[in-house]
Amino acid sequence: MQRKIIHCDCDCFYAAVEVRDRPDLAGRPVAVGGTPERRGVIATCNYEARRYGVHSAMPSSHAVRACPDLVLLRPDMDKYREVSRSVFGIFKRFTDRIEPLSLDEGYLDVTGSELLHGSATLIAQAIRNSVRRELGITISAGIAPNKFLAKIASDWNKPDGQFVVRPEDVDAFVAALPVKRLPGVGPAMTARLAALGIETCADLRRVDLVTLHQKLGSAAQRLRELANGEDPRQVSARSGRKSVSVETTYAEDKPNLAACQRALEELEVRLKERLAGMDPDDRIRSCFVKVRFDDFTTTTAERAAQEPGGEDFAALLESAWSRGERPVRLLGLGVHFSNRSAPGEQLELFDAARSTD
Repeated sequence: MQRKIIHCDCDCFYAAVEVRDRPDLAGRPVAVGGTPERRGVIATCNYEARRYGVHSAMPSSHAVRACPDLVLLRPDMDKYREVSRSVFGIFKRFTDRIEPLSLDEGYLDVTGSELLHGSATLIAQAIRNSVRRELGITISAGIAPNKFLAKIASDWNKPDGQFVVRPEDVDAFVAALPVKRLPGVGPAMTARLAALGIETCADLRRVDLVTLHQKLGSAAQRLRELANGEDPRQVSARSGRKSVSVETTYAEDKPNLAACQRALEELEVRLKERLAGMDPDDRIRSCFVKVRFDDFTTTTAERAAQEPGGEDFAALLESAWSRGERPVRLLGLGVHFSNRSAPGEQLELFDAARSTD
């Protein structure tokens, strides 16, 4: 049976909830994040703010300079979690096969559903209508035969839209896709692929796999599969993961430890968001920080912690950075869970980074 996967992603989630609760903010540029005085960063912002160049992970001080009228609010995670529970409650009306990714997004498998004539497109529309009517925020959706394509599709008609990639359209859709849209392809990998003359998935398909392995190593096989539109991963209500993490590769290297410390807050917010969507039975046993320097050397510092906080990550960052004391191109934060996975199960250490949209 052809799989039918929906990826649902709330639009500007934190900012949208704040505007919903404060009608006086409607039409104004709004961002949620840390204060400029404390060297905070933007967690998310609405589209009015984006017109000024404001974006997630931007230092709050830069955002305020770019948009003097910006309404900058501190995150209210308790409120966002409550709205998230309501969003996922709506998802559950349509399927019990739901894989949360964070507070504001998740995969839904509606394969074989008899609701709305079995149409994944109509189910996605009904979900979006329910979220808008009942919760006062908007959500975008992507519909496709697999998770990879559904996530790409949900970004296609943002905000408050949906896009479907039909099975018969997969080949042409993926062929035209820029390789930088593939999961795990950051600026460095994009540059390496460009050096091989690869800018689209169609270009990637034309390079023989042996050459790709020589140039890209272990990433070659996975990239080739994605370039062909292939993704066998199932939608799983229980992740079974040994770890959850977030990371960011920066367009400009962080020059010193202080700059890296300023970037921690945004990463911590994203990590907490992802953890909120995890199974409550998952018990944290340790936390870690990953640092990749400008010479591509990578190091990870870890410590035992059941409820890691900012001080834990700050100490780990200082320890990791001291091993290189060089500009940093990538930072990551994460936690390890107590081992409940099946024997021999191999799981990803770091997941692709995302911004709250």
